[in-house]
Amino acid sequence: MWISNYLYVIKNIFMRKIKNTYIRGAIVAIVLAVASTSCNLDEYNPSGSVPSDIWGTPEGFATAVNGAYSELRYWYGKEDGLMMAEAGTDIWANKGWVSQLSKYSGLSSQTNYIKSTWKSLYSGINVCNAGLDQIGNVPFTDDNQRKGYEGQLRFLRAFYYWHVVETWGNVVLREHATTTADATEKRSPVTDFYDLMISDLLTAVEYLPNDWKTEYGRASKKAALGFLAKVYLSRAYYGDAATYFAKARDAAKEVIARQAEFQVALKPNYADLWNSAANNRAAGKAGGEGLFVIANSLTPAYNYDANGNRIHATYQTPYNNYPGLTLTIENGLNGSNTSPVMVPTEALLDMFDETMDSRYNGSFQTVWYANNAFTWTDANKSTVYGGVPKDASVVGKALKVGDTAMFTSKHPVPNNQLKPYLVFDLDSTYLNSKNGILNPRVGNYPTLKKFRDYNRTSATTQPGYNDVIVLRLSEMYLIAAEAELQLSDPGAAADHINVIRTRAAIKTPVDHTADMQITAADVTLDFILDERAREFAGEHKRWFDLKRTKKLIDRVKLNPDIPAALDENYYLRPVSIDELTNLNNAEEFGQNPGFN
Repeated sequence: MWISNYLYVIKNIFMRKIKNTYIRGAIVAIVLAVASTSCNLDEYNPSGSVPSDIWGTPEGFATAVNGAYSELRYWYGKEDGLMMAEAGTDIWANKGWVSQLSKYSGLSSQTNYIKSTWKSLYSGINVCNAGLDQIGNVPFTDDNQRKGYEGQLRFLRAFYYWHVVETWGNVVLREHATTTADATEKRSPVTDFYDLMISDLLTAVEYLPNDWKTEYGRASKKAALGFLAKVYLSRAYYGDAATYFAKARDAAKEVIARQAEFQVALKPNYADLWNSAANNRAAGKAGGEGLFVIANSLTPAYNYDANGNRIHATYQTPYNNYPGLTLTIENGLNGSNTSPVMVPTEALLDMFDETMDSRYNGSFQTVWYANNAFTWTDANKSTVYGGVPKDASVVGKALKVGDTAMFTSKHPVPNNQLKPYLVFDLDSTYLNSKNGILNPRVGNYPTLKKFRDYNRTSATTQPGYNDVIVLRLSEMYLIAAEAELQLSDPGAAADHINVIRTRAAIKTPVDHTADMQITAADVTLDFILDERAREFAGEHKRWFDLKRTKKLIDRVKLNPDIPAALDENYYLRPVSIDELTNLNNAEEFGQNPGFN
């Protein structure tokens, strides 16, 4: 809606230098006086101000570019985007939250996450369109500055549109900003979306610099080229496969070949990507692995909203007030009903050979150490804590600070009632070994720890400040591998995958590098999907991976927590009811098949 009467406030805020594109959540509504959805345009503009009032100078135009980044933080940093991208797949069960997405139970146009993400993505697109509409009217004296601004806007428009078209298919494609009410919309072919995205990204690759120095959250040449590889890979599955698989391979290999120039490199150890706030925040800086990182500030006022990045809360298992344990920043928030809780499926855990692959312990926490003294008594030994009551032999045994207090395992653990700490194994986390169905009485499991936020102000606070690594160098190897496989060269695919598996191999006390290597005979699409799960579990990719490869229907059968039998309709999400109710031609525009 029109919010131009607030423009003078925003002008004062955003004429300041904003490092790393730390943007207030209100920016989308401010930098463009348009609706927040693609067609809900019942607008009112009491001041008569228009974007050119602020964007008419190079200095003022910076607010348009800064504003275009804002909606990234809704998908990457909130439960909405995470649930859209990870839930309802082969690798995550969900403890009672958002069953529409996690179990496909009642998924419809009225699902809140459907509505909110549609609104957010189209808001971001509209800001990009408005900036691109206006940039030709700005009297730039520095052509590199103009190209840098245009390159960012084109990258971001392609980025938003990729999420739109992969989520909803052939919906609304606009190349210009919405400035007047228009309640009639038409669908555009998926290939038209890709034509625009590819054109935008090719321009972004040409225009963007290799590096923005201190402002590492901005899109750069490595981000544009890396995302172009991802877009080419997706496009190949819609036709003219050989052409686009080759383009995906070549773009990915170009990023790999230019990594020194781009000042990007694989971390020597997988865990180094996640093991501290410092490393997380360094991912997008020189020498980091990130090709595109969404930066958040340690100053809450600069973030999208007061909650900042809260995905750290999504994968947590309960542990607070268990024997020997109290809440700590190091162990993260206590898994609870305050946030969707994503539980690894047995299928995901079985994809890792933790004896050789460091990504298991680099991704999951399985041991919690006592931070509070505790002694087992006859009274508390029978407390189930969701697991197995203890044997009388533990009475009198003490847990000292630093002792193991809780252990979760992907395997059955014999005689766990004899151990002086809590044990949650395969049979207590799932109803039956190899059945895979989540035990509703038990909430404890190997817990994804990648997104732990050690910068939170206290152990109980949900607001977080971590950057979000959206695209990293390791994905270029797996994009190239998938493209090579589809181009009938599994040997080349194996070579790319082996680079990632060499990094992942446990090196001490026994070096398993050779054990981790694969050959051409090992490479299948399912193997690549397993490898992507091992490398990227939880990183906003899984639903898109299964959708792209047409493996969703087969793969969700590995997740017994999803009772529904899916059909082809589930390769798209339903169009938001907010969009349809504001269309005069809603019937002609139509809902995606199979939804209401």
